[in-house]
This record gives sequence, structure tokens and C-alpha cells, in this order.
Amino acid sequence: MFIMFGMQVCDAWTSAGSGVAVESNIQKYQAFLQTVRLGSITRAARSLDYSQSGVSRMVADLERAWGVSLLERGHGGVRLTAEGERLLPFVEEVCEGARRLSMQVDDINGLETGTVRIGTFSSVATHWLPRIIKRFQRDFPDIEYEMLLGDFPEIERWCEEGRVDLGFLPYAPAPASLGARWLEDDELLAVLPEGHELATTSAPVPLARLCEEPFIMLEQSGDEEVRSVFARAGLTPRVRFTTFDDYAIMSMVESGLGLAVLPALILRRNPYHVAVRQLDPVAHRSINVVYRDLDRLPLAAKRFLGYLDYRSG
Repeated sequence: MFIMFGMQVCDAWTSAGSGVAVESNIQKYQAFLQTVRLGSITRAARSLDYSQSGVSRMVADLERAWGVSLLERGHGGVRLTAEGERLLPFVEEVCEGARRLSMQVDDINGLETGTVRIGTFSSVATHWLPRIIKRFQRDFPDIEYEMLLGDFPEIERWCEEGRVDLGFLPYAPAPASLGARWLEDDELLAVLPEGHELATTSAPVPLARLCEEPFIMLEQSGDEEVRSVFARAGLTPRVRFTTFDDYAIMSMVESGLGLAVLPALILRRNPYHVAVRQLDPVAHRSINVVYRDLDRLPLAAKRFLGYLDYRSG
């Protein structure tokens, strides 16, 4: 079973405190935690693939069951009430306990069952993970997968919080934050309209030449890898458009709206009529798999790490 943008939840969790029975489940706790972390019910619903009304209802269920107000809602988003501040650490503890319980069950059962939770970005999800998962499934057919697509700060945060077991990032986080394993250097390439004068030869494209025409900038939250290539060379491109969507950039280049620089990984099997050339000087980004703590990884995730060499070929 493969779950895209999903969330595995435990069965109902019942506890009592101060003479008041409290009945909830991990799904509601997770919805509350994600709302607090993102500061918005709308963003929490999007990240968990729930409806906005569904997340709002789950938080309201907790408030009704516990007899307290957890969140103050406003036009700018939500923030914790004083009661919410007091209860948040206990909610986090319960969710972490449920996650570790699931890990122990997976370990007891070996790799007959279990879930690999992955945080990733689009090019890795499109061009690497299907091949890796196919090979892993051949050996361990009953493992399930949960994949969350996000921007780079989100992926890093999901790993730190234990929301995912493994994350893919085009950089290695600070050593104190997460463990990291380098996988591959992904070359950054010039993307040109077919028929453009720079595409008439196979010669590398000088960075300075890209600054002479309108430029379409790839820029994701927490990622300025293309801008940094120009900055290191002391150059400033004439940015006409900025977007986080690689395929939108290819479409705009195809239409002659400008030139661009994109990672080689996303350019594999692209459906657009564009020309791709090496840069001068050559530039790369580093793709890494990151994790919070190898000793705390579920057995399935540890074994999955060993299959990352099947990402190409």
C-alpha cells in the first residue's frame, strides 16, 4: 500500500486525569500539533491532506472533550491559548510515544510489516523513489510507504520532529541538527529555447551570457542554489519571472519567455521542447538523505537506506 500525503494513525487512545476521562486519538493530536507548528488550520489541512473543516473539527473535538480552549483563531492564523501552551508538551509526548510504539511493533515483526515515511521534493519523488521502492518491494512486499512532498525547510523540520523517518535535501543540515549521507552531485544546467543561438552548438553556456536576456528563476523556500551560482561569479541575472515549479519554468522557456538554470535530475524525460547545455563554469548541488538518529529509525527505514543505490540505472 502506498500513501501519498497520507498519515498513519493509531486506534483510539483513552486516558484519564484529575478525575476527568479524556478520550481522543492520535489523528486528532497530530492535527492539533500540525496546526500549531504551521500557525494555520488551512496549511495544516493541506500538509496532512485533510479538508480544512476536518482539521477544524478535530481540534474542536479536543477542546470539547477537554473543556478548554486550545487555539485563538484570527485573520492572521492561529496561536496557542494559555491552556494550549500547558497541554502542548503532553500532546507531543503522546504522539512521540505512539510513533515509538509503532517502531517497536515493526521491529518485533521484522520486515514482514512496517512503514517507511519519507519527506522529499519533486525531482527525487519523480525520478528516484519509484525505482528504489520497486526494488525494495520485490524483497519486502508488505512494507507500506508514506511520502510527503514539501519545501526544503519543511522536509528538514519533519525529520527533526520525527514526522518522517528519512528526508531528501539538496544540502546537508547543520551537524547538530540531523545525520546526513551524501548520495549524488546533481549538475545545474542551462535551459534554452530550441533554436536559440546558444543552442546551435554543444558548447557550454557562459554564466555571463545568461545575464544578457530575461531569466526565469527557480526559487523554493529555503533554497537559493541558482541565485548562489550567479552570486559566486559576481553576476546578477535579469530575473523576469520567479517560481518554485520546475515544469512551469520549462514550459516558459519553451515559449521563449526567458532562459533558466535547472538541476539535471528534473530534466530527465522532460516533455518540453527545450535545449539543455552545460554551464561555464560547471555548477552542482549536493543531494543528501537525512535522518534524525539512526538508532531511533524503524527497521524498515534502516533497510530502505541500503536500497538507495538502486536510484538509477
